Amino acid sequence: MSDFQGPDRDLVGYGRDLPQVRWPGEARVAVSFVMNWEEGSEHSYWAGDGKNTVGMSETPGHTPPGIRDLGIESVYEYGSRTGIWRLQRLFDSYDIPLTFFTTAWTIDRYEDVTAWIREKGHEPAGHGLRWERMWEFSRDEEHARLKECIEVIEHHVGERPLGWYSRYSPSIHTRELLVAEGFTYDSDSYADDLPYFASVGQAQHLVVPYSMTTNDGRFTTAPGYTDPAAFLDHMVRAFDYLWDEGEQVPKMMSIGLHPRLAGQPARAHSLKAFIDHAGSKGSVWFAKRLDIAGWWLDHYREFETTDS
Repeated sequence: MSDFQGPDRDLVGYGRDLPQVRWPGEARVAVSFVMNWEEGSEHSYWAGDGKNTVGMSETPGHTPPGIRDLGIESVYEYGSRTGIWRLQRLFDSYDIPLTFFTTAWTIDRYEDVTAWIREKGHEPAGHGLRWERMWEFSRDEEHARLKECIEVIEHHVGERPLGWYSRYSPSIHTRELLVAEGFTYDSDSYADDLPYFASVGQAQHLVVPYSMTTNDGRFTTAPGYTDPAAFLDHMVRAFDYLWDEGEQVPKMMSIGLHPRLAGQPARAHSLKAFIDHAGSKGSVWFAKRLDIAGWWLDHYREFETTDS
């Protein structure tokens, strides 16, 4: 057994006998599009962080320590100035609901995007105050920042976040704090293709897993997507396999998007092609994560764990 504190691990999950579930409309696959709305929340000397971010961007090089990286800053500015609105036009044209993993810092500064979230009924899910490593804080510090994130999002959107996704990895306290603050679910897991319950003290907490494979962030990692065709191919292959499996056991598919990445025209073209492909197959439920969580809580409490 490990000496590390925190929740125990579940390496078994649903096992060989997958749960017999059904999505609304007898859909074979529930597809969740996630907009990571965090432009401007990245580390930068401009924001007083004493460092620049070096990930999730596409510049040929980086400035040395102590110097602002105006190139990287402009990549993120593309997301907030241009990419977000290209994606807005695309998803509005299909009337597809989105979940926003949004930082408080970002939602506090872009009223037009916040208005779009309100007008279309998209889901605001908490993503921290800024890009924060939750494990660097004490439990009380993390709790205070979590509550501030809730308050800022609720103030601007008109509803509090009920879902959560940590920018990096959660701390050993995060899930306990989410339960204490009344969150419906978190997505701080990549462990399954279906929602599942986790024991948190005496509570049963729902986890709606996320994905870093069908995620445009892989344009900036190695090995990753080398071109829009690879992005499209990966999404289509994943969807088709899940769709085939879904004839017997419906599944869930998460697609992670960042305006500065997927908002580039060639990648938006692949995203549109995927939506057309999934729509042509039929039996697909495009859903917010909160709706997936609500469906699971209403219909599948039987899968709650019993070791709390």
